[in-house]
Amino acid sequence: MRIFVLSGQSNMAGRGGVHHKHWDGVVPPECAPDPSILRLSSAQQWEEAREPLHADIDTTKTCGIGPGMAFARAVLSRLQEDTPGAATQIGIGLVPCAVGGTAIREWSLGKHLYEQMVSRARVATLYGEIEAILWYQGESDAESDADTSAYLENVKRLICNVRADLGMPQLPFIQVALASGNKRNIEKVRNAQFSVNLPNVVTVDPMGMALNEDKLHLTTESQVKLGKMLAEAYILNFSTSTC
Repeated sequence: MRIFVLSGQSNMAGRGGVHHKHWDGVVPPECAPDPSILRLSSAQQWEEAREPLHADIDTTKTCGIGPGMAFARAVLSRLQEDTPGAATQIGIGLVPCAVGGTAIREWSLGKHLYEQMVSRARVATLYGEIEAILWYQGESDAESDADTSAYLENVKRLICNVRADLGMPQLPFIQVALASGNKRNIEKVRNAQFSVNLPNVVTVDPMGMALNEDKLHLTTESQVKLGKMLAEAYILNFSTSTC
């Protein structure tokens, strides 16, 4: 099983289709369940992945569609194309860890969110290899000038800490650049994200995609597009045909 950790804040947890704190329940075909795609539940049990992926992880907010399922289905489709006849041997394991409204300092070494993410990732490695961490976070850090200024060093430290704790010094880290947030600082955070000069770090950019009426969270359609962008980044930069 190829395992992917989904982490960050609300746009990774998914708010697509969430309006006035209620999810509309609409699941596009690109996010439909597939028996080859599993998720690690909050109880650390594997189960068939279904939207909303983060419903039992980001529990204080209403979760909707995020990029995870569209990503997994796009990757699975490509892997099956590359290994004809071996479709039943290919599996995707998703490890939801994202929590809305969190600043990157809350994902630092020793903090609850960080330790929970690493713990869940370690459990997942009993069933396969972690292929990448998908990270979408930074809106909360755009609210503060001090947090904005520290963002580059904080995200680099996060990447290095996770790699060290998992014993994977080259673990791919695919991050999403901000597409919304505090207008004064959003470009500064985006510049920091694009300035991460570490090996095996790739940044995808959803800027310009449609947002919910809150002007902060990506719509369902945008999340599907982002999931496909993340899949393309993984396939182009890190994937092999070995499953």
